[in-house]
Amino acid sequence: MLKFGLIGCGRIGSMHADILHHENDVILDSVFDLNTNLAKEVSKKTGAKICNHDFELFDKNNLDAVLIASATSSHADYIEKALKNGKPVFCEKPIDLSLDRIRKCYERIKKINLPIQIGFNRRFDPSHAAIKNLLKENKIGQLNQVIITSRDPEMPSEDYYKSAGGLFKDMTIHDFDLARFYLDEDPVEIFAAGQRLIDPYMMNKINDYDTAMFILTCMDGKQCFINNSRTAVYGYDQRVELLGSNGMLQSGNHNLDQTKIYKKEFSETSSPYLYFFIERYKEAFSLQLKSFIKSIKQNSSTDVGFEDGFKALAIADAAYKSLKERKSISINYNW
Repeated sequence: MLKFGLIGCGRIGSMHADILHHENDVILDSVFDLNTNLAKEVSKKTGAKICNHDFELFDKNNLDAVLIASATSSHADYIEKALKNGKPVFCEKPIDLSLDRIRKCYERIKKINLPIQIGFNRRFDPSHAAIKNLLKENKIGQLNQVIITSRDPEMPSEDYYKSAGGLFKDMTIHDFDLARFYLDEDPVEIFAAGQRLIDPYMMNKINDYDTAMFILTCMDGKQCFINNSRTAVYGYDQRVELLGSNGMLQSGNHNLDQTKIYKKEFSETSSPYLYFFIERYKEAFSLQLKSFIKSIKQNSSTDVGFEDGFKALAIADAAYKSLKERKSISINYNW
């Protein structure tokens, strides 16, 4: 049985705790959160022991891995502590909001041969993964364009916006990773356009954006178009389209059920989309942890590693620079 420790018991941490609690051959042994009430809630549901200090979790000799779901500002520190204490680590995205901090983290851990996985869960979504496999099987010939639509059902709070890193580094970073996943190479250039259309007052106050579009270009000319919105009144909108020389592949939205209604007044009315990311990507969250557990057992590299986390943030940084300079920007992936 693999014994896990969990740092961070908020919404995403609590979800991870539930997955680990129901996973075969895994025990959620210990948890820590600065908010002791959150830690107590997870402990009550899973039977995990509560650590009074974060260092207690790293010092535990019986733990086989650490899952980091704490505030973004603590991720790099905890990654270093986990690996230096001989524990494989799964860390929620992003690794940090600063590329320089990620570079320093890499220098400190690069010689440690232990699995590390970053939480880009969308790669593991069955429908997203299925079109990737079909692409690899040459079902649509040469890939020319990737179109990613990602729209939240509602605006997050101002406090969340301030701590999470803004639209590009919090929300779109998933899409930047997904773009690399489908393009199967690193885009070399990006053009970004951002607007404050949904809540201009809050966006001006915190100097960020709630609506954005991006065009990424690869060395061989392949393109990726990403469109984001913080509010879609009809629900959580998650779609991917791959256009090739011989056809097209699509991964579409998920509804509460597959019922459709056809009447004289309207046609093909269906149930609402699954409300938000935990519901929509429930299976993907589970599959990514299964992948990480497999890497631990085999002491092998993970499907989404530290370099993937670095490169997604490099694209986000270039996107902000493009927006500021109002032109296409070359993406710098140098360590």
